[in-house]
Amino acid sequence: MNINPQLFKTLSTVCIVVMVFYSIIIHEVSHAFAAFALGDDSAKRAGRLSFNPKRHIDPFGTIILPLILWFSAGFIYGYAKPVPFNPYNFKDYKRDSGLTALAGPASNILIAILLSIFYHLFSMVPIVQYILMYVIFLNLLLAFFNLIPVPPLDGSKVLGMFLTDSAYFKWTAQERKGMIYLFAIIIITNLLGINLIGKFILPPVSLVMKLLGVPSF
Repeated sequence: MNINPQLFKTLSTVCIVVMVFYSIIIHEVSHAFAAFALGDDSAKRAGRLSFNPKRHIDPFGTIILPLILWFSAGFIYGYAKPVPFNPYNFKDYKRDSGLTALAGPASNILIAILLSIFYHLFSMVPIVQYILMYVIFLNLLLAFFNLIPVPPLDGSKVLGMFLTDSAYFKWTAQERKGMIYLFAIIIITNLLGINLIGKFILPPVSLVMKLLGVPSF
């Protein structure tokens, strides 16, 4: 069956954006469930133990930023409203904060693994494979980007599990400035012709896709 190229592009773009949107929601819900399982009910009291998108959407981070990046740079990155948690409700605040943070990227990796199964099951349907390949790639990109150990990304709290108490508080206290510094570094290095995302994030993404038997970009 021949599909109009423009229709193919439109359908695939809509499907990819919707699936990545829900991947971001699942990422945040995973933080909430992990925190609750480890003894903190802050997310539950805030109504974040829910897959209802309205409870998680950040207008800029969940909708505007992903669309801007998709249509300008060809990839999607986004975020939802941060899940509230109180580390002092945990038995071990550093360890459990790290595990709560790790739950988000882990959910995206699990989504990629699950979708890779469907990718192989739909080997005779190219449009489905194309959509799944892109969503797998973007979920892994989301996972490994968030594992960068720079506040406020999840990787900072994962790293925090292995820091001393004083180093932990100094490092995590940089949450407000960290993202600004990170994006400034990415923009400046891109202007200098150095692709940090391509150098540090794409290799593990490509490796996992290869292990899953899914072509990488």
